[in-house]
Amino acid sequence: MVVPLWAVPVRHRQEVFHNDLKERDHLMKNVDGPAVRLVDSTDEALASFVPDRLAVTLGGIAEACREGLMAVAVEAGLATALAIMNEEADTLCGAWNTRDPERDHVRGGTTPTSVVMGGQRLPIRRPRVHAVDDNGQRAGEVALASYGIFAQGDLLNRVAVERMLAGVATRSFTRAGDPIGSKNRQAASSTSKSAVSRRFVTGTKKALDELLGRDLSALDAAVLMIDGVDFAGQMCVVALIVTADGIKVPVGLRLGDTENKTVVTALLSDIADRGLDYSRGLLVVIDGAKALAAGVRSVFGDLALIQRCQIHKRRNVKGHLPAKARDTVDERLRGAFADPNPDSGLRKARRLGAELDKTHPDAAGSLREGLEDMLTVRRLGIDGTLAKTLVCTNMIESMIESMIGICRDTSSNVKRWRDEGDMRRRWCAAGLLEAERKFRRLRGHQQMPHLVTALARHAQTVTVTPPCDTEHNELAA
Repeated sequence: MVVPLWAVPVRHRQEVFHNDLKERDHLMKNVDGPAVRLVDSTDEALASFVPDRLAVTLGGIAEACREGLMAVAVEAGLATALAIMNEEADTLCGAWNTRDPERDHVRGGTTPTSVVMGGQRLPIRRPRVHAVDDNGQRAGEVALASYGIFAQGDLLNRVAVERMLAGVATRSFTRAGDPIGSKNRQAASSTSKSAVSRRFVTGTKKALDELLGRDLSALDAAVLMIDGVDFAGQMCVVALIVTADGIKVPVGLRLGDTENKTVVTALLSDIADRGLDYSRGLLVVIDGAKALAAGVRSVFGDLALIQRCQIHKRRNVKGHLPAKARDTVDERLRGAFADPNPDSGLRKARRLGAELDKTHPDAAGSLREGLEDMLTVRRLGIDGTLAKTLVCTNMIESMIESMIGICRDTSSNVKRWRDEGDMRRRWCAAGLLEAERKFRRLRGHQQMPHLVTALARHAQTVTVTPPCDTEHNELAA
């Protein structure tokens, strides 16, 4: 079958076009193998009607060539999409001018519509196919599966989210688009600032649902990190899980005024409800906030071992000291935390606190608060690189900085945050998932089996009590 075509091939984010072309003459080229190869689930959807060989005619290519390769690719994509839809129509209705009284589909002309190419919608006339009933009468239009694939809007949502997170404003979206040619640029739709804004809302809502709906039952969780950050005037508390093989996975977020126990407990309860298995023990790394520790113990009980951030502790103690005493005290405190023997390190820290009682009692009180939780990783027998990674919250703070960095450029264009907290949650979720794409394995992940074994030993010593059923307990309610 020969279909008029201006060019071959097409550029599409979900489509990989293989232009293995063999020239026969100056007008005709054959595309050997599948002319269009679609990946992922699209591959299976198109497999039933994409021919193994598709012949196309090259005509009118000169105009597109003058505007660059992308313009040629888009023109080729439109023609190739039309050729595939025509091929599907031929499969249903038979070849043109073929008399078949037993056929169950007939052609119905064409209709104007649009397909997704180059991050926007471009107009095209697609063929129409009608079903035929037992009496030979038309029984309604049949949707073409190939058209449904070419017209799907998920790609537009992803493009909108990616470009806006990269700092492109809605008003500049058209200028930041792919160079698809002046003719297609004028005919394109879904590029206005309102359309882009709607697609960004849809895309970030999907990111939020994906983040908060993740099934955690399959995760072999060993470490949980919690921290908060101010985002657009509200506190956003986020959670990060590290699996037994060192893979980092963001698993949730909650908004609140502060890092209070209510917000933290709600976040951790949601994580537990989604199937997080902590029965074999869990190391929870937090900063010095008391609300975080209280929330962890209320949800996970004694199965969770808390490691407080040593960097935060040293910073807090230094904040209560005069400038001349800061370096000396900090050096001693760092040495106590680095002691390979946790009992010896705890004695050194307590001795330092007793000395500070005489001269700087506020610094001594800051040092003692949660002091035993500073050496949890050491008590588990972990040292070296993994210990340095887990005794502080640098890992989750790095994730938060990436999230803020991704959102900062574009969120600065937001003049008014709407929808109460949902807008902030959508932005945070999109930023977290974008930051996740750049994650590397945990530093010191080779030692994770030792940590998992130590946590399992601890879990065997814990007597688990069933949680109180407040839903059916009138007194508790």
